[in-house]
Amino acid sequence: MRVNFSIGCRFFAASTLFVLMLTGCKKNDGPKNNNKEVDMQLIADGFVSPIGLVTAPDDNSRLFVIDQAGKIWIIKDGQKLATPFMDVTSKMVALTPGYDERGLLGLAFHPDYKTNGRFFVYYQLPPRAGGPQAGVNWNNLSRISEFKVSANMDVADMNSEKVLLEMDDPQSNHNGGTLAFGPDGYLYISIGDGGAADDVAPGHVTDWYTPNAGGNGQDLDSNLFGNFLRIDVNSGSPYGIPADNPFVGKPGKDEIYAYGFRNPFRFSFDMGGDHKLISMDAGQVLWEEIDVVTKGGNYGWNVKEGRHCFNAAADSLPTASCPSVDNLGNPLIDPVIEVNNWKNPAGGKATTIIGGNVYRGKDIKGWDGKYIFGTFSQSPTTANGELFMSQPSGAGIWTYDEINLKSHPDDVGYYLKGFGQDNEGEIYLTVSSILGPSGNTGKVFKLVTVKNEDDH
Repeated sequence: MRVNFSIGCRFFAASTLFVLMLTGCKKNDGPKNNNKEVDMQLIADGFVSPIGLVTAPDDNSRLFVIDQAGKIWIIKDGQKLATPFMDVTSKMVALTPGYDERGLLGLAFHPDYKTNGRFFVYYQLPPRAGGPQAGVNWNNLSRISEFKVSANMDVADMNSEKVLLEMDDPQSNHNGGTLAFGPDGYLYISIGDGGAADDVAPGHVTDWYTPNAGGNGQDLDSNLFGNFLRIDVNSGSPYGIPADNPFVGKPGKDEIYAYGFRNPFRFSFDMGGDHKLISMDAGQVLWEEIDVVTKGGNYGWNVKEGRHCFNAAADSLPTASCPSVDNLGNPLIDPVIEVNNWKNPAGGKATTIIGGNVYRGKDIKGWDGKYIFGTFSQSPTTANGELFMSQPSGAGIWTYDEINLKSHPDDVGYYLKGFGQDNEGEIYLTVSSILGPSGNTGKVFKLVTVKNEDDH
């Protein structure tokens, strides 16, 4: 057994894909998959550190690649354009080449982009003066901005920036980073807990759970860290607040949609079905998780890591017990998927989990409605991320299985840095051979079916 994770069924074959069926863990063979296999097809390369891919509404000819180093590139009709769509490199904080969680992290196009040309990005700038406490400086300034496209539809108007929201960030890590419009037309934003470790450091405020001496994940009043935000970009100045946001008219910041997160780096909405908001949340040293995020939900950090009671004073030793509800009486919601971190003494091969997408394409038979996700790598020094598939099944535990690609039966062969989905529901991988935002080994692959030699 190649992976020692806490739940799920396992099948392995060097050149055959097995997936979860609706009835449970079952080999998907025979006519259901037309004797075809799944592989990753190179779409474009030459990126620095691609961490995601998005499309504009009603535009099937272009893919927009988010390169952490500060640029958004267009793949148009299968070709990477020579000039980036936008470049915020000169505005950004200087990144650490070996490893960094800051940079250009998020991109979302307005649902009416075709007519209004509006889009939104999330990135980190140099810090402002001051700090979270005396003698401690801020690390960076996290910013969500609106831009507009120029007269050339393949180039942004860099003079059109409208700053929506800024946060003085205490540490360099745990920035979250995804922007996405929900089916309700509101902009959703994932923000990490501010960084450092255990949600305990300068800039991590005291919350209701005193045993863990933290932190931003459970605090609702002091800052926006450790939360999902939901804002209305079509009203207000610089934005409006949806009237049904859970803390409108109550204690707590109005922008907050859900809370209790450590670092929800990548999330997505299901294009079909009931349009679930599904997010990963990076763990500390023992467990990684996938959550179905709902309005007003508390997802546990730092009272819990995954489904387990967290001990901030000794983060590799869970406590025997912890509360099941917060100070407001809201339950601490457990993840639907839990994956062992590579440091877990019980065994594990995930440096961190990477959230993906529910497949809604037509190319890969038998995949409709399956949630595809992965791991960044199996250890920090190995470029060997893995892919997994799960059948969403309500609020309980989702089983999951490994995807073995035809050309990469053991792992992806790269650091898996993100996913993407086009308007047809097909899924893409954004990868690199280098751990940090440096070099030019970044690539975009598409998950595709390939015919066997005897399949005519």
